[in-house]
Amino acid sequence: MSELQRLLAAYDTERRLVNPCALATVVEVNGSAYRRPGARMLVTNEGQLTGTVSGGCLEGDARRRAQQVILRGKPEIIVYDSTDIEDDLENGAQLGCQGEVSILMEPINFNDAYNPLELLRETFQLQQASVLATVLKSTSTTIAAPAERVLLLKDGSVKPGQMNPDFVKQQVLPDMHEILAVCSSVVHDYEYAGQSIRLFLELIKPAPILTIYGAGNDAQPLCRMAKSLGWRIMIMDGRPLLATSTRFPEAEKVTVARVGEMDKFVNTQGFAVLMSHNYYYDLAALEALSQQQKIAYIGILGPRKKTDRMLNELEQKGIDTATLNNRIHSPIGLDIGGENPEEIALSIMAELQAVRNGFKGGFLRDVDAPIHNRNPIINILSNG
Repeated sequence: MSELQRLLAAYDTERRLVNPCALATVVEVNGSAYRRPGARMLVTNEGQLTGTVSGGCLEGDARRRAQQVILRGKPEIIVYDSTDIEDDLENGAQLGCQGEVSILMEPINFNDAYNPLELLRETFQLQQASVLATVLKSTSTTIAAPAERVLLLKDGSVKPGQMNPDFVKQQVLPDMHEILAVCSSVVHDYEYAGQSIRLFLELIKPAPILTIYGAGNDAQPLCRMAKSLGWRIMIMDGRPLLATSTRFPEAEKVTVARVGEMDKFVNTQGFAVLMSHNYYYDLAALEALSQQQKIAYIGILGPRKKTDRMLNELEQKGIDTATLNNRIHSPIGLDIGGENPEEIALSIMAELQAVRNGFKGGFLRDVDAPIHNRNPIINILSNG
C-alpha cells in the first residue's frame, strides 16, 4: 500500500467517525531535509498520525500545531529552521539537518469536495499525472485564499476550486502545464491585480505499473516489494497453477496467457520484467513488447547471452532490435551481489526505482552534490 493509500484509508476512517483531523503538507524546503515537498501527514483530534513529514524530529511538534489548527479552524504555515544548529538544538525541533522546512497545516472539511484528500483521491483513481496548485500566502482572499486549490489533470481537465477564474486562467494554468512538462514541483510567487499570491505547484505522479511476465516463486518477493513501494502489479504466466491471485495477493491483476496469446494480453504501459525461466515464453513476451513503444523499460532476468539470443531471433523476423535493445536492461538489477530470491528482488526493485526517478543508482557517498534537487536523467517513462 502506498503512502497516499494509507492516508486515504485513515481519512476515510476519520470521516466515518466524524472525527476532526488536520493535514500537514511539506510545501517548501531550503537546504537539507528528510522529506521533500509533497510529503503529507494526517493528524487526528486525538493526535493519531498517518504518514510523515520528517524523519521523526518534527512529528511531535507538528502534532501539537495540527491540533491547534483543528481548534481554530484556519490553515497555517509553520516554518522549522535548523540552519542555525545551536539555536535549533536549544529551542527548535532539533532537525539537525541544516535545512528550513515549511509545512502547511490545515483542518479538513469532510463536506468539501475540494479538500486536499478528495482531490488526491481523484488523481489516484484516474491514474493520471496531475498538478495540484495550493495557495500558501495571499494578500487578497477574494483572489485566492490560503489553502484554496486548483487541480490540473494530464488530459487537460481542470478542477477550478474557488480561486479567481481569470487569475487561474491567465497565470496559474500556464505554469501548471509547464510543471507537467518538466516533471518538477515548485513554489511560485505571483502578482495579480496589485496583490501578491504564493502557490505551491505540486507534480503528482500516478502509481507506476509493473508487469511481471512469470509467476514462479522468485516473482513473489518482487511482487510484495513493489506493492510495499506503492506500485501497481500485474502478473502474467502461461501456467494456470502458478498464475493465481492466491499466490500473488498483492497483484492488481493475474492473467493466464500462453505463448501464442501474448499479443492479446501484453500490457501496453508501465514497466516490464521478464522472469518466467522459460526461454520461449520470455521470447514471446519480448516480441510482443517490441511493438509497444510506451514500454520504455524491459528488464530480463538471466545472463546477457540469453537476451542476445532472443534479439537475434527477433532480428531474423524483421524486428528493429537495435531500437528495442535501448529499452532492455539485461542482466536486470543493480549490482548488489544478490543471490537468493529476496536479494534479487531487492536488486531489481532498486533499479526500477532508479529508472523511474531518472537516476543511475550507485553510492550516494560518490555524489558530489546535494542528495535532493539534483537534475535527474530525463525520465523515459511519461506514463509514470
